Amino acid sequence: VGGAARPPALDGGWGWAVVACSFLALLLGYGSPQSVGVLYPEWLLAFGEGKATTAWVGSLVVGVGLIVGPICSVCVVNFGARPVTVFSGVMVAGGLMLSAFAPNVPFLIFSFGIVVGVGVGLLYTATLTITCLYFEKKRGLALGIVTTGTSVGGFLYSALQSELIERFGLDGCLLVVGALALNVVACAGPMRPLTPPKYYLKQRAAILERRLQEEEEKPSAKDPVIAMETRGRSLFSCSAFVRMIKMKMRRYSQCLSSMLSVLQDRVLMALCVSLFLFSVGNFPPQIFLEDLARSSGMTEGVASISLVSLNAIGAGVGKLGLGVMADVPRVDSVLLYALTVGVGGLGVLLIPLASSYLDLQVLSVVLGFLSGNWTLIPYVTSQVVGVEKLAEAHGILMFFGGAGLTLGPPVVGCFYDFTQSYNVAFYLSGGCMMVGSVVLFLVAVLPRTDTPPPPLPPPDTELISCTVTTPTDATSPDT
Repeated sequence: VGGAARPPALDGGWGWAVVACSFLALLLGYGSPQSVGVLYPEWLLAFGEGKATTAWVGSLVVGVGLIVGPICSVCVVNFGARPVTVFSGVMVAGGLMLSAFAPNVPFLIFSFGIVVGVGVGLLYTATLTITCLYFEKKRGLALGIVTTGTSVGGFLYSALQSELIERFGLDGCLLVVGALALNVVACAGPMRPLTPPKYYLKQRAAILERRLQEEEEKPSAKDPVIAMETRGRSLFSCSAFVRMIKMKMRRYSQCLSSMLSVLQDRVLMALCVSLFLFSVGNFPPQIFLEDLARSSGMTEGVASISLVSLNAIGAGVGKLGLGVMADVPRVDSVLLYALTVGVGGLGVLLIPLASSYLDLQVLSVVLGFLSGNWTLIPYVTSQVVGVEKLAEAHGILMFFGGAGLTLGPPVVGCFYDFTQSYNVAFYLSGGCMMVGSVVLFLVAVLPRTDTPPPPLPPPDTELISCTVTTPTDATSPDT
C-alpha cells in the first residue's frame, strides 16, 4: 500500500458511531449504579444493617471507579479502549449477578461496590478516551452526549429496577440487570483505535529485536571465537538485567515526579479540595432522598415519578447544558464550576426545610442539574494546567472526587444512626459544598504566579506515559 495510513478525520464521520456506542455502553454500565437509591431501601429491609454500613455499597460503586482512575488510564493506554470496554462489561455483569447471591452486606460491598465499581471505572475511562481521540473542535458536544448516557441510564433503570423488584424480587432484579450489562461487550465493536495501543507496539518491537538477535547469533555455531564471545556475554546478563530494572525505576520515578509537579499549581490544589467537598456533599442526596421521603411519610398517596429518576433527568440536562456553556468563548469554566458547587450546596441546605414530596422533587431536579458539572472537569483542568498536563491533573482530580464520593454516604448514614434524623447530615453536606465553592472562587480570582516548568530529562532517557493524554492535532493522535 503506497504511503502511511491516515487516521480517520476528527469531529465527524465514524466518530459519531463511536459516540453512539459509548453513550449506550455508559447507559448499560452505569444504569444500576446511578439508580442505587432504588436498591438501598430494599437492602436495608433484606439485611437489617445500619444505614451507614449499607451506604458503603452505593458509595463504593461510584467512588472506587474514580479512585482507581490512574490505573484505568494505564490500562487504556497500554491495551486500547476496545479490549478494556470488553473486560469492563464482563466485570459489571459478573458483579451484578454475583450480588444477587449476596448473603450479607460485606459480601455486597465486595460484589456490587468493588467489582462493579472497578468495572464502571474502566468503562468510563475507555469511553471518554476514545471519544476525545475522535473529536477536537466538537469535543465538548461529544463528551456531553457520551456522559449523558450515565444519567439516561439512571433514569431508565430507576423505573426498571422498581418494576423488576415487584415482579421477580431483589435477586431476580440484579440477575436481569446483570444480563443487560453484558451488552456492553457488543458496544466495544465500533471503538476501533486510531493508533495501535502501546502494549501492541512494545510486543512488536520485542519480536523484531528478537529476530535481529537471532540473525546476529546465527554464525556463532560455526565460528568458535564468536561462540566463546556469546557465552561470555551471557555471564553479564545479570548485570544487564539490573541495569534494565534501574532504568525502569528511573522512568516510573520521573512519571511520579511529573504528576506531583502538577500539584504545585494553587488553583489546581483548590480545585482538588473543591471537588472533594462537592463529592462529599452532593452524592448522599441521590441515595438518601428516597429513604427520607418514605420515612417522613411524604410518599403516602403520591403516585408520581421517583426522586432518583428526577435527579437523573436533571443530571442529563445539566451535562449537556453546562457542556455547551463551557464552549462559549467568554465563559470562565473555573468560575462556572465554582458557581455550580455553591448553588448545589445551597440546594442541599434546603433539603431539611422541605415539607412535601413536591419540594423534594424540585430539589432533586436542581441538584441533578448541578451535578452535571462533572462535564466541566476536563475544561477546568485544561484551563488551569494546559493541555500538556491534562492527563496527570485529570487523574489526580478523579482520585479526589472518588474519595469524596466514597466517604459521603457513609458519613451521612453515621449521622443518621446517631441522631435518627437526616437534618444535621444534610446541613453538614451543604456546608462542605459551600466551603469548596468559596475556596475555589477566592483562589481563582486572585492573580496567579506561573511556576517554572520542571527540568527536561536527559536525552538518553525514554519517558513513559502513565495516564491517558488528549490529542491536540488530527495527524498524530496519541494515547
